[in-house]
Amino acid sequence: MKEIRRILEVYDNTDHQSEKLALASVVGVEESSYRRIGARMLVSSNGQWTGGISGGCLEGDALRRSQQAIFKNQSSTVVYDTLDDEDNALGIGLGCNGKIEVMFTPIDPNDKENQIEQLRQAVQKSEPTILLKVIENEGNKKHIGKSLLIDADLNHLDFLNFSSATIMTAIQETRIKRRPQLIDIENESKDRYKILVEYIRPETQLVIIGDNYDVIAFVGIAEELGWEIHVVGRKKKMAKAIFEKSKKVYEYEEYDQISINEFTAVVLMSHDFTHDKKLLPLILKQNLPYVGMLGPKKRMIKMQSDLNIDNLDNLNFFYSPVGLDIGAESPEEIALSIAAEIVSVFRKRDGTPLKFRKGAIHDRY
Repeated sequence: MKEIRRILEVYDNTDHQSEKLALASVVGVEESSYRRIGARMLVSSNGQWTGGISGGCLEGDALRRSQQAIFKNQSSTVVYDTLDDEDNALGIGLGCNGKIEVMFTPIDPNDKENQIEQLRQAVQKSEPTILLKVIENEGNKKHIGKSLLIDADLNHLDFLNFSSATIMTAIQETRIKRRPQLIDIENESKDRYKILVEYIRPETQLVIIGDNYDVIAFVGIAEELGWEIHVVGRKKKMAKAIFEKSKKVYEYEEYDQISINEFTAVVLMSHDFTHDKKLLPLILKQNLPYVGMLGPKKRMIKMQSDLNIDNLDNLNFFYSPVGLDIGAESPEEIALSIAAEIVSVFRKRDGTPLKFRKGAIHDRY
């Protein structure tokens, strides 16, 4: 989501009278690839770009193809194939043994439903959105690159004359699995299409309970990750950096003003047993995907006893001591371990070294 926000910032600051833009998007991946479906790069006609679609090996060629899309005012796709490790055939040294399909789409700033504006709508929502995008169209290339953003209410399903039931099924499957899929479907006019059903997750919302100096380090890492940050504590005690990097700050008694969702993580790090004990019962009732509490296990056991809660450490969403075991000591290292644990929980991974993982680094789809 941070990359999308950077793209939006550049788009908004572009003089569209003198500069034209194209969006390069990863729409398909087979085997190994540094970036996954949904990676994007905004390219201007003057050769500048924002974002990325690889580890740096495709960007040069993507720049050229994006400028072709701008010149021709037409979307196109290209498959970068290094499964046989014949990198020289492409003239670029990938070395990743995979196929990466990239779409290049010219952006019309006068079209209020262009793909950049659709991304803007997506980042403004606190729930996941689905982006439908035409990758292939037999016999009629004019529809390649056409896209439609679907919100939580499943509005506007009249997409290229497809059966709403067919599209609905694909959307629901993508929402449940929380990952993109490519579908081959036929519309009511018997035209065949290859459609990318992309899952766009909202920003991770981080709620930090605490106002001490270690919060500054955590806020800094969360900002770098592009998370939406809320801090709860004594405002008079908070450092200036906390106010600057947070979306909003609250007093302890204002916690219930925060609107939480299925992508909210709450971390209690007030270093104040009384404050944590007062807020924890409310937090536990909110059906959150992640709740972490700073401190040793004996502190958690005392909290459990004082609140008369059974098996607090057995709750699958509750993490205390909080963070991955990386031997963290400084506030920055502790913040890193907590942030990494939140990512692993939200991605349904166990946070162990990749060298011990059996199979591919990323799930295949």
